[in-house]
Amino acid sequence: MFAVIKTGGKQYRVATGDEIRVEKLEGQAGDTLDMGDVLMLGGEEGVTVGAPTVEGAQVIGEVLVTDRDRKIIVFKKRRRQNYRRTKGHRQWGTTVRIAEIVAPGSKAKTKLKTTTAAPVVEDAKTEAPKAKAAPKKAEAKKAAPKKEAAAPAANDDLTQLTGVGPALAKKLNEAGVTSFAQIAAWTDADMEALGVTAKAEKGDWIAAAKALAAK
Repeated sequence: MFAVIKTGGKQYRVATGDEIRVEKLEGQAGDTLDMGDVLMLGGEEGVTVGAPTVEGAQVIGEVLVTDRDRKIIVFKKRRRQNYRRTKGHRQWGTTVRIAEIVAPGSKAKTKLKTTTAAPVVEDAKTEAPKAKAAPKKAEAKKAAPKKEAAAPAANDDLTQLTGVGPALAKKLNEAGVTSFAQIAAWTDADMEALGVTAKAEKGDWIAAAKALAAK
């Protein structure tokens, strides 16, 4: 029997015992997880195509290892602009062995097991009793806005950076970026998370922020 599954935005054709590498999954080595939507099932009895998924079908995989793939190099160049950027990226991924394919109406023999969900449950149990006898915490929450009210006075004028207008400056402030020092310490991941990679590279914000922060 084989199945076509969808996980991490990609589709894979798998059979019991196959080892595949997919986008990073939450789990540790030895965990058994539901691999996601089953789009198609095939076997001796024929092929079942989902609409869009096969209801009652399930593919269970065992996590072997979660690590980063080989590095790829991204090089950008603009002619006659003295612009060159070289970056490296290593994508996270998980190698999974297909333990069982469960057809609709059948019962899975492999039990689902995860070690990442346990700490969350334990933390919730220990935090619940503290909330009942903690009147002082409420006072601390009331005092917190005083610190937040003093923060805007230390904000830098981000519109001094090339390509940053009032609207973008407001968006960055709402995201917690309020000073040139923060921008000077940005990494590629920080720029991608805020969605400003192209503008930041074009305006060379990091170098400009370092210069402005030093004044």
